[in-house]
Amino acid sequence: MTARGAGLRVLAVDDIPAALQDLCQLLREDEQVADVASAAEPLSALRMLQSERFDAVFLDISMPGLDGLELASLLAQLTEPPVIVFVTAYDGHAVTAYGIGAVDYLLKPVRAERLAAALAKVVKMLPATPIDPAAPDAMAVLPVESAGRTQYVRRSDVRFVEAHGDYVKLHTPSGVHTVRMPISRLEQYWEGTGFVRTHRGFLVAIDAVTELRSDSVGGLLAHTELGDVPVSRRHARELRERLLHAARNSELSKQERRG
Repeated sequence: MTARGAGLRVLAVDDIPAALQDLCQLLREDEQVADVASAAEPLSALRMLQSERFDAVFLDISMPGLDGLELASLLAQLTEPPVIVFVTAYDGHAVTAYGIGAVDYLLKPVRAERLAAALAKVVKMLPATPIDPAAPDAMAVLPVESAGRTQYVRRSDVRFVEAHGDYVKLHTPSGVHTVRMPISRLEQYWEGTGFVRTHRGFLVAIDAVTELRSDSVGGLLAHTELGDVPVSRRHARELRERLLHAARNSELSKQERRG
């Protein structure tokens, strides 16, 4: 299975083409998903799941031949079973679905918000292993949806990140951009790229910090061109060490250029 923090690999199963297409589209639009495959009937889905690894399967329940509940029971016998989410037009199977071990039960038509919540439950079920530093850098640019338009925010433009529930606010010179993603997940991707956690709800770009200053009650603040970022006692030492290391590297680079 994919490590927690990496994009999810998901299989969608539904015998109704229009419903399957809609579900796949919603899954592809969610930032928690990296790859979406589909199957139009249960036996094809079973063959795919026996030969490939998926983090989660979104299953319709009412399908001809082998229904979603029966397929889920078979999947539970796999060595590494995927996380199950049921998708159905009827709510009468909820008790059975949860009894099989499904993490969520979505009613059609599926809303993007409910799908995101279900995917968040899937992520929590996956092993929390570190991200492979050699993996492609999929988070160097983040798509931001706003008023029907998609903007692309470069990580290099972000001065600091502020948590806001299941969302993060990216503070950049061009404005504040909101992305649906928990700050803990973004930290996993960005911690090796010049960002450091300063507080339970903040990440800051080391290069963006111009000075450390005290607030009115003796707390520590990291000052950036876009405002002050709070620094908790827990994170203060690491931040100071990272800033010192960055300053030394910068001075060495200057000396090498002069030489």
